Amino acid sequence: MKNLLEGIEDILLMGPGPSCVPPEVYSALSRATIGHLDPYFLNIAEELKEMLRRIMNTRNNLTIPISGTGSAGMEAAFVNLVEPGDKVLVLLNGVFGMRMQDVATRLGGTVDALEFRWGAPVEPEAVEKKLRQESYKIVAIVHAETSTGVRNPVAEIGSLLKGSDTIYLVDTVTSLGGIEVRMDDWNADVLYSGTQKCLSCPPGLAPFSLNEKAMAKLNGRKTKVPNWYLDLTMIANYWGQNRVYHHTAPVNMLYGLYQAILLILEEGPEHVFRRHRESHMALVQGLQELGLNMLVDEPYRLPMLNAVCVPEGVDELSVRRRLRSEFKIEIGGGLGALAGKIWRIGIMGHTARMENVARFLAALKEALEKK
Repeated sequence: MKNLLEGIEDILLMGPGPSCVPPEVYSALSRATIGHLDPYFLNIAEELKEMLRRIMNTRNNLTIPISGTGSAGMEAAFVNLVEPGDKVLVLLNGVFGMRMQDVATRLGGTVDALEFRWGAPVEPEAVEKKLRQESYKIVAIVHAETSTGVRNPVAEIGSLLKGSDTIYLVDTVTSLGGIEVRMDDWNADVLYSGTQKCLSCPPGLAPFSLNEKAMAKLNGRKTKVPNWYLDLTMIANYWGQNRVYHHTAPVNMLYGLYQAILLILEEGPEHVFRRHRESHMALVQGLQELGLNMLVDEPYRLPMLNAVCVPEGVDELSVRRRLRSEFKIEIGGGLGALAGKIWRIGIMGHTARMENVARFLAALKEALEKK
């Protein structure tokens, strides 16, 4: 039987995720598996919790990696905190805001979506007006909307909710590790991310943090959490001092995340953020020289996820296919309302380097000339 793994190519990952993985992380993933309750592994797990607190800028005790992708982090946030009838406000300007709306609705929440144009940020003034009109148990926002390349004003929304009983839920799947995340300063009560973007670890874990305010809501539920695997009342006991068995933690994936965050801390978060900004600026300049336009206005652009408008008469899919087949470079297409209209170019984590930007721009120039 042919082993298909032998045919995997080395691809420059410049799509919306996953990103390129550093060799140190691959090495960490290949280390000997030990038991998930082994004392040495528990030392690694404890250190990993503290490292997550550092890059999230939080003091929350329950700061852990959820066993699952970033979508599991989202599901864990909603499934633990939404009860039937709870009023939820989702600030929606892209696909992942829509996903929040879907999950909260499935849980029986009474969900309002305050919608904004895709490619434009959430407007704090509109949110403030909505909050004067209605009272909500939860307000949810995506910090870095992966479908559009927009950075949303999470700090400003957090200031509107400061001192209230409303739980503020923030998605940082695409932002964590690429731009500054300050959970406590934003007044965020729940925050989740994913490993496969700016953390440059393969997909499979969801960094997650919950503060005491959110924990009080969880502990005050009238009904059981409707998802056993993601029930934080049990998961917290596994990650706490007593290490009560809940599920078999993915040991080698946790090695990989430990190494990935260690690389960020050793390089220095500010240097990492600067590397993302500089790579982004070089990409934008190169795209402009090719006559291509960005979807998002400059003040609201993400450095790590760049939405580029497809020129009139260009087949966006054929360009992506050519980049993949001829140049071994992956980029993404648009989602939802932007399908076929944009390319999504990721400069995330280990991928965010000038040599990768230069290689991509040269390949794109050639691919467009052949259209």
